Amino acid sequence: MRCPFCNKDNTRVIDSRPAEDNNAIRRRRQCDGCEKRFTTYEKIETIPLIIIKKDKNREPYDRGKIESGILNSCHKRPISVEQIEKTIDEIENEIFNLELKEVESSVIGEIVMKKLKDLDEVAYVRFSSVYREFKDVNTFMDELKKILDA
Repeated sequence: MRCPFCNKDNTRVIDSRPAEDNNAIRRRRQCDGCEKRFTTYEKIETIPLIIIKKDKNREPYDRGKIESGILNSCHKRPISVEQIEKTIDEIENEIFNLELKEVESSVIGEIVMKKLKDLDEVAYVRFSSVYREFKDVNTFMDELKKILDA
C-alpha cells in the first residue's frame, strides 16, 4: 500500500478490525518511511449485476427497488426494521450467490416472494398482487387459497 503522505511503498498494518457491520475491514497502517499513520478499508468487490426487465430492457441492479417493494408490502405490519433489513440482506445474498452477470427480474421477484412468505403472509400477498399483476378478485382469491391450503 502506498503512503498518501510520502508516496513510499513500504507500509505495514498496525491494527485491523471489522467495520460497517462486518462488511468491511478497517486497517490502521503506518508508513516505514515517514512513520505517519493512515486508515484503509477493505471491502468485498461484487460483480456488477444487470437486471433484465420483463420488456427485455437492461438496467443496473438497485437494492433500493427491493427495499421499496418490501417496505410497501410490510406497511403497518408488526415487522421490525431489523427483520426487514435482514430479509433484504438475505435476498441480496441469494441474488449475488447465483454468480451471474445478468439476472431476470422474474428470478428476483420469486426470491423476494419466497422470503416474504416466510416473513409475513399479508406482506407476501400484498407484494405478489403487485408483482403478479392480479387482474381481478378471483386471481387474488386463488393466491389466498394457496396460502390457506399450505
